[in-house]
Amino acid sequence: MVLTHNEALNLGRLLASVRGWCDDVVIVDSGSTDGTARIAEQYAARVVHHPFETHARQWGWALEQLELRHCWVLGLDADQRVTPELRREIEALFASQAGRIAACDGFYIKRRQVFRNRWIRHGGYYPKYLLKLFRRDQVRTDPADLVDHHFAVGARVGRLEHDIIEENLKENDIAFWIEKHLRYARLLAREETCGVRGGARDGNADAYAGRNLRLRRIWSRLPLYVRPILYFLYRYFLRLGFLDGKEGFVFHFLHALWFRLMVDIQVDELRREGRVGRQGLPGSSGSCRITGVVGV
Repeated sequence: MVLTHNEALNLGRLLASVRGWCDDVVIVDSGSTDGTARIAEQYAARVVHHPFETHARQWGWALEQLELRHCWVLGLDADQRVTPELRREIEALFASQAGRIAACDGFYIKRRQVFRNRWIRHGGYYPKYLLKLFRRDQVRTDPADLVDHHFAVGARVGRLEHDIIEENLKENDIAFWIEKHLRYARLLAREETCGVRGGARDGNADAYAGRNLRLRRIWSRLPLYVRPILYFLYRYFLRLGFLDGKEGFVFHFLHALWFRLMVDIQVDELRREGRVGRQGLPGSSGSCRITGVVGV
């Protein structure tokens, strides 16, 4: 299962990375006009269509409503791909480690961020563990998430050793990156003005998810306009982001300072206008026994 919208530039690399070992790849497309569906069909993926509201609601609908062959789901974004090492690790997990599979409802996988052909290894950005492999009947999302999606299961989680690679080729165009993150900044500001809430993102009972929740709460208490500066200094100097070269400077500056500043400006405006309510929120050795899921 794959969530897509105009992902022709990225989708082929992802589908190539799961071809031959994920035997059930389903794509949920929300009106692509760039040949995304044609690429999906070339890789023998099933394509269904559903209107897009938010990432979280699209994932929730797909996981609840679509017929999947397997109870385990590998949930990836369209700009991500599986490394050969991770593929072998997952194959071995399902082939010979039934005890570990039975003991877990989900597995965290390390994300390796690539920006303009550069692996962003510093600035606290690697490794970042994301819940990507999970039992369908145990996972949940938070429909109140406006910007991104956060998968959650209970406390029975494990970690895999190898990486997924995230590289959005569309973001090599800085104008695209800026336009996308301006839109995200408005949505994230609306989330923040609603306050920290319970939900799927807070529902993971494991230590890693708990740490992320504590950091979000600390962030929400820091003063507007000051916290983006502190965050950039922390990432670029204390966490050695300067070692990522010129691409790293652009990435850390835009992501840690510029984007977070845009969020703070939007939060400040919403608070001044008193719009802090929720009105208007949108609404090989054989195939692994998992369903491949990719989200935009």
